[in-house]
Amino acid sequence: MNKETHLSVTASLNGAPYATTIAIRDHTITADEPLEDGGADLGPKAHELLCASLAACTAITLRMYIDRKQLAVHKLEVTCTMDRKAESGTVDTAFHLAVHVEGDLDEDQRQRVLQIAKMCPVHKTLTNPIRITAALA
Repeated sequence: MNKETHLSVTASLNGAPYATTIAIRDHTITADEPLEDGGADLGPKAHELLCASLAACTAITLRMYIDRKQLAVHKLEVTCTMDRKAESGTVDTAFHLAVHVEGDLDEDQRQRVLQIAKMCPVHKTLTNPIRITAALA
């Protein structure tokens, strides 16, 4: 199945040194740097938003699977941790997802939930080739 997605997000800086207004469809969020990094701490850092995207997408994907399979789950929580090490111009990044599922699931169902966690669209984006281009507008 082929599927194309086109998204557009605009980030604008218009005030505090790093406070960034992000426009997404009809939503506005703020990203910033913490005080210790010269920001005003008016919102999450960009890498925190990246972790949030992965955690949210994983949780949504799992909720869809759980609902479709009518699994007896009463709590679902996904925590994303990112470790990033920059050395000599090379950046090594590792994400870890901790999937917490409470409910009446046997071990096979729990393992299947973990498999499905690795199938969310953001996970697929981050683990496949990514091309980034930049141009002056």
